[in-house]
Amino acid sequence: MRVMGSISWVGILLLSLALLSSCLAVEVSYDANALIINGERRIIFSGAVHYPRSTVEMWPDIMQKAKDGGLDAIETYIFWDRHEPVRREYNFTGNLDFVKFFKLMQEAGLYGILRIGPYVCAEWNYGGFPLWLHNMPGIDLRTDNPVYKNEMQIFTTKIVNMAKEANLFASQGGPIILAQIENEYGDIMWGYGAAGESYLKWCAQMALAQNIGVPWIMCQQNNAPAPMINTCNGYYCDWFKPNSPTSPKMFTENWIGWFQKWGERVPHRSAEDSALSVARFIQTGGVLNNYYMYHGGTNFGRTAGGPYITTSYSYDAPIDEYGNLNQPKWGHLKQLHAAIKLGEKILTNGTRTDTDFGNSVTLTTYTDATGARFCFISNMDEGKDANIDLKNDGHYFVPAWSVTILDGCNKEVFNTARVNSQTSVMVKRSDDASAKLTWAWIVEKKKDTLNGRGSVKAHSLLEQKELTMDASDYLWYMTSVDINDTSVWSNATLQVNTEGHTLHAFVNKRYAGYQHSQWGNNFTYEKEVSLKNGTNIITLLSATVGLPNYGIGFHKIKTGIAGGPVKLIGSNNVEIDLSANQWSYKVGLNGERKRIYDLHPHAGVSWRTNGSYPVGKPLTWYKAEFKAPSGSNPVVVDLQGLGKGHAWVNGHSIGRYWPSWLIGTNGCSDWCDYRGRYKKEKCNTGCGEPSQRWYHVPRSFLNNDKNTLILFEEVGGNPQNVSFQTVTAGTICANVYEGQTLELACQGGQVISQIQFASFGNPQGQCGSFKKGNWEATNSQSVVEANCLGKKSCGFTVNKEAFGVTMSPMQVNNGVATLAVQAAC
Repeated sequence: MRVMGSISWVGILLLSLALLSSCLAVEVSYDANALIINGERRIIFSGAVHYPRSTVEMWPDIMQKAKDGGLDAIETYIFWDRHEPVRREYNFTGNLDFVKFFKLMQEAGLYGILRIGPYVCAEWNYGGFPLWLHNMPGIDLRTDNPVYKNEMQIFTTKIVNMAKEANLFASQGGPIILAQIENEYGDIMWGYGAAGESYLKWCAQMALAQNIGVPWIMCQQNNAPAPMINTCNGYYCDWFKPNSPTSPKMFTENWIGWFQKWGERVPHRSAEDSALSVARFIQTGGVLNNYYMYHGGTNFGRTAGGPYITTSYSYDAPIDEYGNLNQPKWGHLKQLHAAIKLGEKILTNGTRTDTDFGNSVTLTTYTDATGARFCFISNMDEGKDANIDLKNDGHYFVPAWSVTILDGCNKEVFNTARVNSQTSVMVKRSDDASAKLTWAWIVEKKKDTLNGRGSVKAHSLLEQKELTMDASDYLWYMTSVDINDTSVWSNATLQVNTEGHTLHAFVNKRYAGYQHSQWGNNFTYEKEVSLKNGTNIITLLSATVGLPNYGIGFHKIKTGIAGGPVKLIGSNNVEIDLSANQWSYKVGLNGERKRIYDLHPHAGVSWRTNGSYPVGKPLTWYKAEFKAPSGSNPVVVDLQGLGKGHAWVNGHSIGRYWPSWLIGTNGCSDWCDYRGRYKKEKCNTGCGEPSQRWYHVPRSFLNNDKNTLILFEEVGGNPQNVSFQTVTAGTICANVYEGQTLELACQGGQVISQIQFASFGNPQGQCGSFKKGNWEATNSQSVVEANCLGKKSCGFTVNKEAFGVTMSPMQVNNGVATLAVQAAC
């Protein structure tokens, strides 16, 4: 090594890098009115995007759409179970490469928020905990337990060190401006008593000792120890006050929708109410709003928790599961962000005064040292509109359940109830790839289990997850019973008390039937069975559909036929309790062991192609080859007609499916009244339809030529109608207020092919059912066609001049005309 004086070239290089890092370092601090980033006082709009719920190839597009939507930051959990599936064996590859995820954020010009947890909830299997934790001797999760705390600290430290090595923290010049430890612990801490309080303090001390150079937060934790910042989660957090007068008011989870379970209606939260929640939060001093979710994504593999969380984690987010813009929500929130940013300097530097107008109407005025002003008028009445006279600052119509934003306190720039952004009606389209598929099949091999052979034996009924360790949804329970009087037992009832979630039974190699829990909890399986004289073999297959992820002691909730009892009930109610029999156990399916779902399965896999494929036969594997749909629009596979199971494309799991479970017929509506406090039962759709029919197949999973679909059909379905389709905007609409800008855009290279409706005046109805009012500009159609027809996107300012007309304010609603447009792509 060549040496210059006493300093090596390596030393000079390291010193240079250290100096460069210090130059790039970003200081993140705060006070009660702002996050302060490099001395600049900021209001931050952030959105949750979970890296394992999408693909590496999708990340840049999602981040760009988040940036275009007016976000400053992206937030994500860290998913312990995916990163450390086996103790001390780590995986940070592919869509688990969180370092790359944060680096792409920075390249997109976005900050990052790191939520380590490492408990995440997130409707994720087992709350994000790896199952090996459950089986560690002496462990108790999320409390003052030395075994758990040691494992939590080791994992947290590993994540922090990886982030430091990649210079991801703002203090190193990276994008991460905030980090979180634990997650919503305040909601359940009472269940742990004094041990919970001491654990909380330990969490704070452990996190601070990581020395990351940016603030730490704790959500839903009113007693968060200083200097941890406590934050709020929910649908509305305008009421929230931090536990320290010097802490900023932060909304770490603004629930932009809700998740869906199998059998439940599809929940939606309106764009109007979503915007109101944000505007009210900022009006009342909010500094950071994070949407949960901004892109929900897909529960690939068996990552969905619950139990019974669907594979789609759409969450009615501004960017949908497939990466498309969810309009009008995305556009409406984009306009809200832009409006609030107009007053960012005043909001973060000024003083606030509130004026009560009565009837739930409040004027909030922010004024800075120069006298510059920025105002909000909120009308929180659920039914009554308000007309507010601000004298020299003007007169304002504020609809019920809305917030108006006034730049300079005298110019309306946004109202949460007036949606001017495009509405997109998404459609599924087929091409040659949707041609009828040709199926090969394999019936799941069961010779070993039907004969009662397993790898573990016990004289008791064991808990399922303790044996499976989350290696499979499936666990076989096998025993035998000797019968010597068929007059009592020839028509017996098999009765199994199980902790769920689904159960199949075989007696003497004959299938007895299938049942599932309605709610994902314990249920009683009962089927008539026929027993013979002599030895009878009873084989039970228990399946889980996502492990619990939330609640006090959720990790202790049992699964499978834990303890039973399992009984045979003969004539005259004679019973045999089999619970203390010797039981044999086998984890998983033979098809899983053979990796049938891989493009290159293990030896001995032979698909059948001769004759007709079996229909309605439980525990059957199906295989079909297909060509990828053309174009760039997102791809889905329609699994209508199937029962319940799991699907793979080219060896990639696209998740569990259960289209045979139909949603009830009541409680849905095509129209949603945004007014009034939101709850998940409000604004539902999907009644009478499968809980989930279409399943996302990311383009990166597909080859240009041949592709392979593998299905494991658990309960017996028919794959004849399975097809591949693309998702795109079919109909696009806008209902734009006078003075605002019409913006319409198709996607995937499509152009606006037809203007189906256009009326400037006082049109009525909504997208799909527009109709003319009692007055309109006669050239409405021609003006819109001239600006938009044949184009991928179009836009122009909606005003009287654009249509060459004049009108009296009495001829339109509240003195403001609107332009309604419906177009086809």
